[in-house]
Amino acid sequence: MKLVLLFLLFISFSSYSQTDSFYLLKADRLFDGETMHTGWSVLIQNNKIKSVGIINNYPTNTRIISLPGATLLPGLIEGHSHLFLHPYNEVSWNDQVLKESRAERTARAVNHAGATLLAGFTTVRDLGTEGAEHDDVGLKKAIEKGIVPGPRMIIATKAIVAKGTYGPKSDNPDIDLPQGAAEVSSMQELAAEVRTQIGKGADLIKIYADYRWGKNGEALPTFSTEEIAAAVAIAKSGCRPVVVHASTPEGMRRAILAGVSTIEHGDNATAEIFRLMKEKGVALCPTLAASDAVLQYGGWKKGIDTVPARITAKKKSFQLALQSGVTISMGGDVGVFAHGDNAREMEMMVEYGMKPFDVLKSATSVNGDVFGYAETIGRLKAGLLADIIAVEGDPSKNISAVRNTILVMKDGKVYKLK
Repeated sequence: MKLVLLFLLFISFSSYSQTDSFYLLKADRLFDGETMHTGWSVLIQNNKIKSVGIINNYPTNTRIISLPGATLLPGLIEGHSHLFLHPYNEVSWNDQVLKESRAERTARAVNHAGATLLAGFTTVRDLGTEGAEHDDVGLKKAIEKGIVPGPRMIIATKAIVAKGTYGPKSDNPDIDLPQGAAEVSSMQELAAEVRTQIGKGADLIKIYADYRWGKNGEALPTFSTEEIAAAVAIAKSGCRPVVVHASTPEGMRRAILAGVSTIEHGDNATAEIFRLMKEKGVALCPTLAASDAVLQYGGWKKGIDTVPARITAKKKSFQLALQSGVTISMGGDVGVFAHGDNAREMEMMVEYGMKPFDVLKSATSVNGDVFGYAETIGRLKAGLLADIIAVEGDPSKNISAVRNTILVMKDGKVYKLK
């Protein structure tokens, strides 16, 4: 019997090289992206997950990390980030775009990337450099090469806007200011810009389906359904999804019918819009924390002052989305508030009515699926990349536990351990 066991162990591990690196992560609980398990562990070989479950056999050179009282989770995925921005109560968006050099903004972005990773967010979908041209391409490559630490980046490079609708703006019509996104004036220019962004290194295309360009500063649609659909068709040919900034029902309707992947913000969506989103398989990235932060910057004292109408409307819209069953992606528009404080969005999702367990799924397996990376990240599953975190406590009961990161591993490398 002993000989049989030894033979089985030899068969199991004979393919391993002595130079292979192994980790066995053990904790009280393990959330695999779908289900919470008790007593499960993760075995990592080099940069991938070898096995998940009750693991008793592993190579002799395995480094064992035991984390009593903790929960193991897939690395969290931030769905809406701007690493080249920093909180607007420090410097306004206009002044960041106009007065901060790209060198300064890149230096800040490096720090933001490090803070994001150490907070347990091992992947970010970064939706526009906001005036920093295509510098996210260089930052992404620097992280991949190990020059600086940071999360995996899914990048949009420059967002695309209709000419004359975005900012910064000047009161003097004789002055043309540098813009925070790429401007286009026709379907032909839109098509050309989509191809340009892909050529520069974009993993996805971001379009502003509406913006505050009305006579009185109100948000109105900026592109037709046909224009957005043309952009979607080109991006699809290059295996890139299109995501849209949209806060008006008509802007959202046009984008949904055009075949986009996600709606960012979705503040004023109606029950009809959410039904259409669910029917067409379009996900919502609600960015609750951004609205909350901006209003506090404007003087609202949360918990003391009367809740602003904008917050009340945002909360009702989010609850309507929950009731509709539309897929919800976790993304906070971080950059409006501090990088590394990404958990703020997850806490607000719970505050606005989403169950902590569902928020965990939203920030892991749901985002992995929605963004098209189900085969690499978002779950603790054999064969996927070893992006794993551990937090003290049980975040499925208290979502704020995700702030208590005691282990951060990305691509099989430990960046934080207690």
